Amino acid sequence: MLRSWANLLTLLRLLAAPLLVWLLLNEDWWLAAITLFIAILSDIFDGKIARKMNQATAFGGLFDHATDAIFVSSAAWALAQLGFINDFLWALIVLAFVQYTLDSKALSGQVLRSSKLGRYNGIAYFVLICVCVGFQCLPLQLLNPVLPWAAWALVATSLLSMSDRFYSLVRRNA
Repeated sequence: MLRSWANLLTLLRLLAAPLLVWLLLNEDWWLAAITLFIAILSDIFDGKIARKMNQATAFGGLFDHATDAIFVSSAAWALAQLGFINDFLWALIVLAFVQYTLDSKALSGQVLRSSKLGRYNGIAYFVLICVCVGFQCLPLQLLNPVLPWAAWALVATSLLSMSDRFYSLVRRNA
């Protein structure tokens, strides 16, 4: 299962999550930025490599998305501990991923069923974390008040995405 290059890249990102949390909590912004950069590169290339080498699997997709959820929810938790964003976003990311996994029946080997809003939220979680770290690396701390608003906007769009997924499930089963 983890024997493909793509899954090894995903594993690298998973192992980087606790490192990123530690760097954030210790306010080591530049090393956090480097860790984020490497993690994002691994996220960009793991799927491309899997498809190019004909190694794409339902497990690989689930592993990639689970790793993303762990990575961004862990970072959001750390940023909430530092007071940059609200305390709800990290838990909502976890709940949204659990709903996404169960709704897609991914645990039974099905391919994950994505939605546009869910995909955009997934990207926006990474963007929020990168912007938070970037504001601290560069002399942009004056923009820190924007961060809570952005996090609350993501709470709202995550709830919309989860509601839409639930509504679709109810309609499908009706």
